[in-house]
Amino acid sequence: MRVVMAPTGFGGTLTALEAASAMRDGWLRAAPADHVRTCPLSDGGPGFLDTLRAARGGELLSVTVASPLGEPTPGAVLVVDEPGGGRTAYVESAQAVGLGLVPPERRDATVTTSSGVGELVRAALESGASRVVVGLAGSATNDAGAGMLATLGVGTGAAGPLRGGGGGLGAVTVADLRGLAALRDELARVELVVATDVDVPLLGLHGASAAFAAERGASREQAQELERALGHFSHTAVATLGRGAVRPDLLASARTASPAARLTGLPGAGAAGGLGFGLVLLGARVASASGLVADAVGLDDQVRHADVVVTGEGRFDWQSLHGAVVAVVAERALAAGVPAVVLAGQVEVGRREWAAAGVAAAYAVADTPAQVRAALADPAGTLAARAERVARTWSH
Repeated sequence: MRVVMAPTGFGGTLTALEAASAMRDGWLRAAPADHVRTCPLSDGGPGFLDTLRAARGGELLSVTVASPLGEPTPGAVLVVDEPGGGRTAYVESAQAVGLGLVPPERRDATVTTSSGVGELVRAALESGASRVVVGLAGSATNDAGAGMLATLGVGTGAAGPLRGGGGGLGAVTVADLRGLAALRDELARVELVVATDVDVPLLGLHGASAAFAAERGASREQAQELERALGHFSHTAVATLGRGAVRPDLLASARTASPAARLTGLPGAGAAGGLGFGLVLLGARVASASGLVADAVGLDDQVRHADVVVTGEGRFDWQSLHGAVVAVVAERALAAGVPAVVLAGQVEVGRREWAAAGVAAAYAVADTPAQVRAALADPAGTLAARAERVARTWSH
């Protein structure tokens, strides 16, 4: 059989390349005659640049940026020369706002800031790129990109309210957003792309605060306050920009809604604590990070020549079905008439849901607390063992 291993990274335990290698090794133990290819993918989070560089080459530019707590942390921008001319700069926002940069005991979604993403975007612009792609996933922040905007020149300086985290955005005024329209006009010369991991809106039950603030250290009460603060900030920002706030091609499905509602409800606006929204304010268009990477690595061609595609991630849950790697692989495999199998650390989606998304089967590495401990102790070994068992079912 011809098998393609196309996972993303498994949380903080395995990179996409390590996961793909472990899955391949386990599969070949059960089916040594099979032809197994690895095709690591990314959802825009940790490993975004590594995956793209392996597929596209390019030059890494090192830069030191601020962490969500304002501490210096290393980052990089990947710059690729395009065949038809021009340069594309790729930014991995998790290098500046990743959840792993904030120890669990210091996580507080009301005060963490996205200022470091602004430093990465500035480095991308200074590279001379005509296209800047910002990968969003795994954020410790929930400030709708306010800190990023401040670093890029919006507001009243280092002491302004945009830099203090999402908790203070409920008091933002139009005066605090001075320079926003000018910055948007300046960036009109660049194609700005937001590559998101999930297609959630900024506000609402499935938005940045209600659905994700808890994992960033917010209590239920703080999540509700963040929802109100981001709502106020978004309406103030859109009012500041006026009629130019909304790109014309975003209006097709909601012509009667207000400009603020159109932007806050945009799929992907809530990605990475609302960083999607902050970048859309600057004129960016939204794209699926998983789809963008899949195109870059030539996933479609590999799927067409496969008998089965195996994808995976650390936790297969409801977020996985909203634009993440698993959903993109399943969609493309279904279009090619090839079964897509999921291997995940844990499976938290019901059969009906994953079957509706085009997944042929889903298997967990760990189901019990003891198995979870074993998986954390030896992530590559336990993933390989699970792949070996799955191969006995699927290889023939």
